[in-house]
Amino acid sequence: MGRGDLTDSEWAQLEPHLPKNAGRGGRWKDHREVINGILFRIRTGIPWRDLPGRFGSWQTCYDRHRRWSADGTWERIFRVVQADADTKGRIDWSMVSVDSTVCRAHQHAAGARRKAPWKPGKRARPMQHRADEALGRSRGGLTTKIHLAGEGGLRPLAMLITPGQWGDAPQMIPVLERIRVPRPNGGHPRTRPDHLSGDKAYSSRHNRRYLRRRQIKHTIPERRDQQAHRRRRGRNGGRPTAFDAARYVRRNEVERLINRLKLNRAVATRFDKRAYVFHGTVTVAALRLWL
Repeated sequence: MGRGDLTDSEWAQLEPHLPKNAGRGGRWKDHREVINGILFRIRTGIPWRDLPGRFGSWQTCYDRHRRWSADGTWERIFRVVQADADTKGRIDWSMVSVDSTVCRAHQHAAGARRKAPWKPGKRARPMQHRADEALGRSRGGLTTKIHLAGEGGLRPLAMLITPGQWGDAPQMIPVLERIRVPRPNGGHPRTRPDHLSGDKAYSSRHNRRYLRRRQIKHTIPERRDQQAHRRRRGRNGGRPTAFDAARYVRRNEVERLINRLKLNRAVATRFDKRAYVFHGTVTVAALRLWL
């Protein structure tokens, strides 16, 4: 067993949830060997073609990862493993934190053509990217942002991929809506944490109204401009938002979770051209934390 490969205990948790056949009567090549190759690439960030020979054909590893990212197989396995962990009481619902991190996009992740061909003597036009490919341009170049909600045990409950320049506050609700931990014995999946924390970027009336409607207690500091606006309105401004500094200390859990995810070089830097493949890469990195 090589460094970073699945251990026997991790494989025992993962194997029952893997697809049994490739469709039309075909059979998959050994799942464990291929998944170890996918994990090696995500951890090291090397090009697929440079995968060591002990993982078999690099094309098989890439095709398996791309296919499972596209058809939702990685997402389904991620949910099932979460359900197993919840059954064993391994999910800390007492505090769920939301945050985001920016990932620099490698030049190989940008493959869109310019709208018009470039001609000598003219200023080059910026690259035009599809809106659904989660690539944004800023001073730092091309970036992608990962929004996530993490539980107290430093493991992700839900992830969302957006262009790097998108704000955090508008993505809080979509991230929380993605928290769906199935219940093996039947019933609705668990979607609501006991308590939620976030930094000032998530402080908005829309977000707080949503949390109150879902009866989710939260600890989110109020921005100074919001405090001043409320005071100017007087009685119509409402009461100050309660803030529990002792609970807010636990917000560092999601920051430590982001550090754990970014130990994988293919997560810290986006090499995948398509957004759904990069989302699959982040999902596999998150899945490994649950095993």
